[in-house]
Amino acid sequence: MADLDVLAIAGSLRRDSFNRRLLEGAAEQAPPGMAITVSDDLASIPLFSEDLEEEAGGAPAAVRRLRHAVERADGLLIATPEYNHSIPGVLKNAIDWLSRPGPGPGLAGKPVAIVGATTGAWGTRLAQSALRQVLYATESLVLPAPGLLLREASRAFDAEGRLRDERTRDALGEVLVGLAAWIVRCR
Repeated sequence: MADLDVLAIAGSLRRDSFNRRLLEGAAEQAPPGMAITVSDDLASIPLFSEDLEEEAGGAPAAVRRLRHAVERADGLLIATPEYNHSIPGVLKNAIDWLSRPGPGPGLAGKPVAIVGATTGAWGTRLAQSALRQVLYATESLVLPAPGLLLREASRAFDAEGRLRDERTRDALGEVLVGLAAWIVRCR
């Protein structure tokens, strides 16, 4: 059993997204004592509505599953693409659900690291900045540094989708070591 359990969430629903691949690469190279589980729940989460919340007597089942996974995790690793200079709606929707009152604290006090991958030269810095702002509102504890902005992601992965670019692997490793220290510091 790992000392630190990290839940990884990709902000893209695309099965072969570079952000999902980046998280899978993180799971493969997690530092000793850290286990990373990549979540596949975002597609099943309905659009946020207080009406749905009332009808379900709280959160719908898919949201409860994600909330439970978040609360069980020692920390989160979120990989976000950049859509129109911000975060994807599916990621914002999940965060909106997780920010609602529930049986546990949800995102409040949860250590989080943010990374992102894109095929463009601009990177995901605007999306990461927007995500930091949203997570600030939820009282999440976002790792200030190091970060990872993977540009031209198509060059970093092999034909099977595995992260092979050594510079990217090294940078991702630094983020994971930083997240481990951040989780311990935030306890």
